[in-house]
Amino acid sequence: MSRSIRWMKYMALAAALILVLSGCGAGSTSDGAAQASGGKQSALAEGGNLTYALATSPDTLDPHRSGLAVTVRAIRTIYDNLVVQLPDGSIKPWLAKEWSVSDDGTSYTFKLRDDVKFHDGTPFNAEAVKYNLDRVIDPATKAANSLALIRPYSSSEVIDEYTIKVNLAQPSQAFLGNLSQALLGIVSPTAAKKYGDQLGKNPVGTGPYTFVKWDENADIVVAKNKDYAWAPETVENQAAPHLDTITFKIVPEEATRIGSVQSGQVLAAETVPPQNIAALKGDPNQQLLQANTVGLPYTLFFNLRKAPWDNVKVRQAVQSAVDVETIVKTLYLGNYERAWSALSPGILGYDASLEGSINPDINKANQLLDEEGWVKGADGIRAKNGKKLTLRYVDGSPNREKRNDIAAIIQQQLKQVGIAVEVEITKDIATVIYQNWDYDLYGNSQVNSDPNALYAFYHTSAEGERPTLSGLADPEIDKLLEQGAVETDPDKRVEIYHQVQQYLIDQAVILPIYVFPYTVAASKTVQGVKFDALGYPLFNDVTIQP
Repeated sequence: MSRSIRWMKYMALAAALILVLSGCGAGSTSDGAAQASGGKQSALAEGGNLTYALATSPDTLDPHRSGLAVTVRAIRTIYDNLVVQLPDGSIKPWLAKEWSVSDDGTSYTFKLRDDVKFHDGTPFNAEAVKYNLDRVIDPATKAANSLALIRPYSSSEVIDEYTIKVNLAQPSQAFLGNLSQALLGIVSPTAAKKYGDQLGKNPVGTGPYTFVKWDENADIVVAKNKDYAWAPETVENQAAPHLDTITFKIVPEEATRIGSVQSGQVLAAETVPPQNIAALKGDPNQQLLQANTVGLPYTLFFNLRKAPWDNVKVRQAVQSAVDVETIVKTLYLGNYERAWSALSPGILGYDASLEGSINPDINKANQLLDEEGWVKGADGIRAKNGKKLTLRYVDGSPNREKRNDIAAIIQQQLKQVGIAVEVEITKDIATVIYQNWDYDLYGNSQVNSDPNALYAFYHTSAEGERPTLSGLADPEIDKLLEQGAVETDPDKRVEIYHQVQQYLIDQAVILPIYVFPYTVAASKTVQGVKFDALGYPLFNDVTIQP
């Protein structure tokens, strides 16, 4: 118990420091100003439309089927969750008022609010919760990230109208926290049955905003839910939002997105390019809001199912040849932190001892490739048994967070040691990566609140399950990941995840690149933007000042 208390105190202090250092407090200062003026500012600022530019388009507005972080920016306005996670890691009530856990940790009994309705008038109750949890694990749903979050859920029992017992196949230290994530938002059973596969175009939740329209690749509009009165502790305004509407505009091109804020075409825009940060900080009409994200940093995954990347020495050669420090400094100008591990700082179990452990060593890279029989030809590219050493590097379009530029730099760096890199930039990541698994190196990241997130990326895939990006299949790592999911002692959990992280770096399963800071450029007329524990924006308190 004393170790748990020490850990919670540490998390609370770390969260407070993150909020101070990242500038998240910018959203709350406006609230303080409004209170100091007797609330007059807030009264004058009721209503209005917030225009908010997104860097990419959501894949769907069905939380259970989405696999993109950008989707959460929009769906967090439409859907609520059973519980909410605070910055200190504690779990608090939301749609669930209270809960108890069985002695063996395999069941949770939730008491639900009895005053909530979905946007279509459907009552929120235990039957609705059961429908949602069962929907995620139903193969017909084709659930994406939500399926990994809900494991090891097995079934639910409706005790009475507002009480539900949730059963797990085994204990899980991550389960309760995962229920707070937007991709496990509660959808209207009526709407899900009515729209089926098209729920993502016709979303219905219980959230502070209701869906109005989605013009593909243009904008998404949501409007104030006037009946809303059950906001979580992460916001101050427990009632209906101050804004009338929010228009999420899809603006992939960086210069256009930031220029639209500076020109006043939109009031806020996400994912500020590093080269624009200094100018925005000095602009008297703009503000820069920032929140550090936690989970899995942007990481390049080797596809261990394909030769020669199933050979640890060949992977280690790439690891030694890639100069990550230069990549991060060149592209992000000191505004992004370099990643050193499969987890990001700020999450339980992050192994800080890995910082500084991997540095470029061209001589080592060449030696490893020589030892494995890869010989440089007249064109400088290595070959073995008549086959050239070629790495297929796949990345998505548009150039999100300059990830295409990372590919171009690595292409040049690996050429120095005789590895030919073929870069494919595609808009159809779903097919190339998740259907054909046709890559040698592919980058991904995930916002998450618990180190159990590693399970979905590195545990051996069971028959019938979607393969992992890495293709890793190691019984010892499987055992550690299984132990980490159920271990109740925080210190022991930390040690388990340290071992996993060290293995992934020692065996060069991955190349961690950067930790993503979520940045928003906004007009100073926009006040009250807050961020949740994972770095996603919240709009319950937002006002537009005259």
